[in-house]
Amino acid sequence: MSAAEAGGVFLRARGRTLDAFSSEKEREWKGPFYFIQGADPQFGLMKAWSTGDCDSGGDEWKQEIRLTEQAVQAINKLSPKPKFFVLCGDLVHAMPGTPWRKEQTEDLQRVLRTVDSEIPLVLVSGNHDVGNVPTPETIAEFQQTWGDDYFSFWVGGVLFLVLNSQFLYDASMCPALKQAQDQWLDQQLSIAGQRKCQHAIVFQHIPLFLQSVDEDDSYFNLTKLVRKEMADKFSRAGIKAVFSGHYHRNAGGTYQDLDMVVSSAIGCQLGKDTHGLRVVVVTAEKIVHRYYSLDELSEKGIEDDLMDLLKKK
Repeated sequence: MSAAEAGGVFLRARGRTLDAFSSEKEREWKGPFYFIQGADPQFGLMKAWSTGDCDSGGDEWKQEIRLTEQAVQAINKLSPKPKFFVLCGDLVHAMPGTPWRKEQTEDLQRVLRTVDSEIPLVLVSGNHDVGNVPTPETIAEFQQTWGDDYFSFWVGGVLFLVLNSQFLYDASMCPALKQAQDQWLDQQLSIAGQRKCQHAIVFQHIPLFLQSVDEDDSYFNLTKLVRKEMADKFSRAGIKAVFSGHYHRNAGGTYQDLDMVVSSAIGCQLGKDTHGLRVVVVTAEKIVHRYYSLDELSEKGIEDDLMDLLKKK
């Protein structure tokens, strides 16, 4: 893969924005639209999970290749086309500096290059992408491979914010980078807070919470102190929804007017959900979302009630 080829597909998040969309043209509301959210293709986890060796067992990922190919084929068949396809982190299983990372990354990029060129890819960093405790080096590697680790973009009058949630989990090895994201986020939220957008939506890998803002701390959520601070900050700014992955199961809840949406994985399932994708319809008044198994989306497409929402002006 040439640098130009990689840049055209995967390095579109640059300068803290996404070059797939013109911020000037996209700041006005033009009517309902939809996008597709996926999470955790995580090439290598299915083998590692099945062998009980999640640290070093991910030496095969044929199943994940097949599932991600199915996801891409299902998305490419949709009509009208989604505005974009966002992948909410854990793109591959191998952590920075571990075996199989280069091979997993190359295979995932090969599959993602088959996404319809008219459907921009939006790539979010997860803990397996930048490390549980990220460093300046692991962040730089992500940026060189996939683009910026946090950025914003406009689509149809809606402001989308992509965050690096590892900074909220453990930024002890890169405090200056966390501080930079914090300052940038406050600037972005001030735009949302002034209601200069139809809606504002956040993408991040780790959920604020799985069911309730008051739930216990776990591997799969942010700590109570951080989650409450972020939830209050988002709520004050009028953020309508936060979409995440990481849990490998569907979950979610509400806090004030904020919808916390946790989507299960394209790849390895840790619960009883199916490999799938989430369809998200944005109307003037609300954000409606539904999780589909890959088979459902491939065979039947989007249901009529969601399609009807797209017709309302």
